[in-house]
Amino acid sequence: MASNKSLVPEAKEALARFKMEAANEVGVNLKQGYNGDLTSKQAGSVGGQMVKNKCPARTIKFERDYRIADGHKVEVRYTYSVIV
Repeated sequence: MASNKSLVPEAKEALARFKMEAANEVGVNLKQGYNGDLTSKQAGSVGGQMVKNKCPARTIKFERDYRIADGHKVEVRYTYSVIV
């Protein structure tokens, strides 16, 4: 059964600050407490920014020899996320 209780009560304030910072970054004005007047788009952009900041994607780009045509190069790009 799901619960709204925090496993680490001290983290509640830090999470609230993190949410406010993410909201400021995307231009959404959050109030302390209830924010039920936000549109789904606004709320989603705040949540998306939080995920983006918590789990940033990294991209590695390099060139390698093209396997079919001698003397040609091909650009290879890998994108990944590190979750801690």
